Amino acid sequence: MTVRVIGVDAYALGWVGVELRDGAFGRAVLASTLYEIVAGSSGASVIGVDIPLGMLPDTWRAADTLAADQLGPRRGSVFRVPPRAVWQESDFAAANRLCRELTGAGLSRQSWALRPKLLEANAIWERHPGLLFEAHPEVSFRTMAGEPLQYAKKTWTGQARRRELLARNGIVLPDGIGPAGQAPPDDILDAAAVAWSAHRMATGTALSHPSPPEENNGSKIAIWY
Repeated sequence: MTVRVIGVDAYALGWVGVELRDGAFGRAVLASTLYEIVAGSSGASVIGVDIPLGMLPDTWRAADTLAADQLGPRRGSVFRVPPRAVWQESDFAAANRLCRELTGAGLSRQSWALRPKLLEANAIWERHPGLLFEAHPEVSFRTMAGEPLQYAKKTWTGQARRRELLARNGIVLPDGIGPAGQAPPDDILDAAAVAWSAHRMATGTALSHPSPPEENNGSKIAIWY
C-alpha cells in the first residue's frame, strides 16, 4: 500500500502543501485555509504542519527550546510559543503585557503575526486528535544534513542546498508544480521538508523534541523530525 503524507507550510496568502507518495514527490497544493488542504487529503496517513500545535497554561514549551538548541546558527528560525492565554488576547499590546506577566519575557510582533494561522491550525488539531503533527523545516533539514545549514533559506545558495538535501532523500521537486508554484520558493521547500518528517512519522522512524512529548490535558506537544 502506498504511504501518502503531506507537509504543509503557512505563507502570507494562505498555505502550501507538498504530498509525498512512498517518500517521493506526488503533488503540491495551494489553499487559502489549512482546512481546505486537510479536507482534500483524506488518503494521507500523516499531515505535518509547520506551525506550533499545542500551548501550555503558563510557561514556554520545551519543544521550541530543544529545537533552537539543535539548530545552532539557525536557531532564530524557531520562536518560543507563549502560554495559551496570550493567544486569546485580541490585540498585541494586551498579549505582550500578559506574556510578560506569565513568563517574564515579552512577545515579538513576528510571533503575534502568526496568531490567525496558529489558532486555525490548533482548532483542527484539538477537534481531530491524531490528524496533525507539528514539524519544523529547519530541524528537518538539519537532520538530513547532519549539521545546521550554513545559509539562510531565502538565499540562492541556501535554497540550492535545501533542494539538494531533498533530492538526496528521494524528494525531487519538479520545475512545474501547478498553481502551488505561485507560493514563495522557500515556503515550498519548507513544506517539502515537513513532508519528509511526516513520512518518517508514517514509517515509525521519526524523533521528537522533547522525547517523550510534553503532555497537557491529554494532548502531546512536540516537534517531530
